[in-house]
Amino acid sequence: MILCCGEALIDMIPGQSAAGETAYVPCTGGAIFNTAIALGRLGAKVALASGVSRDLFDEMLAQTLTDNHVGTDMLVRSDRLSTLAVVHLVNGSATYSFYDENSAGRMLDVCDFDAVPQDVSALYFGGISLVAEPAADAYAGLLARARTGRVVMIDPNIRPGFITDPQAYRTRLEVMLGQSDIVKVSDEDLDWIVGPQAGLADQARLLLAKGPKFVIVTRGVEGATVFDADSAVDVPAVRASVVDTVGAGDTFNAGVLAYLSLNNQLTTAAIAGMRAQDLVPALQRGAQVAAVTVSRAGANPP
Repeated sequence: MILCCGEALIDMIPGQSAAGETAYVPCTGGAIFNTAIALGRLGAKVALASGVSRDLFDEMLAQTLTDNHVGTDMLVRSDRLSTLAVVHLVNGSATYSFYDENSAGRMLDVCDFDAVPQDVSALYFGGISLVAEPAADAYAGLLARARTGRVVMIDPNIRPGFITDPQAYRTRLEVMLGQSDIVKVSDEDLDWIVGPQAGLADQARLLLAKGPKFVIVTRGVEGATVFDADSAVDVPAVRASVVDTVGAGDTFNAGVLAYLSLNNQLTTAAIAGMRAQDLVPALQRGAQVAAVTVSRAGANPP
């Protein structure tokens, strides 16, 4: 099983009312939630560890997870409100405003999480859940507690506008990256993490030096590159008619993880024996499923 650890929230997607006015439609979302949904749809065994509310939005989140074959036993429920993310679309590209203060997803402690089930072979972290305390520290603690003998993948999915304490975030992220096997970043994420002064390959090497076995860098329509300590391999993007980019990176990650899982490669022993070239089929699968998501409105993976 793959355990996705991080935010589950409500995306308020802009639309239009019957009178032609701007209206917002609540949709289930969150980077880690989206990846879990995509994994369930792709046939991987998956569960979500997250803080969720008991409000009406929680019913949407829980039902969506169940409908898409995602386990819910690791959810931590409270009477706090759900996190809302207002989505702003400009030419199909999404930016977000988060309403997260004192939310169910944010007010977590590592002690709130049950023990990770024995059949979990991989842990996936990332998104805004690694930024805001106390939840960020809870997820960092969960990783430290549960990572032994399990593959760890992290996608920081940097949202600069959400980061209020950059130094604390960098310190936490540095530790978690050092505990990971696979790190997936965009080229913009790399600029934020290691600085834009170096070329892409040098940036990836600096990130590899922090501890992960592989670094995957996505570049939108230019495709993706997977780096290990000695080599780099490019994988082209799959052409698509883009409606919007909501959930594209999350679905890409699910494609990578699902491919590895369904081919019995998502184990610490298998990852230890692989090189960058061996991850190419997984990245190709990620590109294929991400192309479907960008052709649809919102985070709606195949």
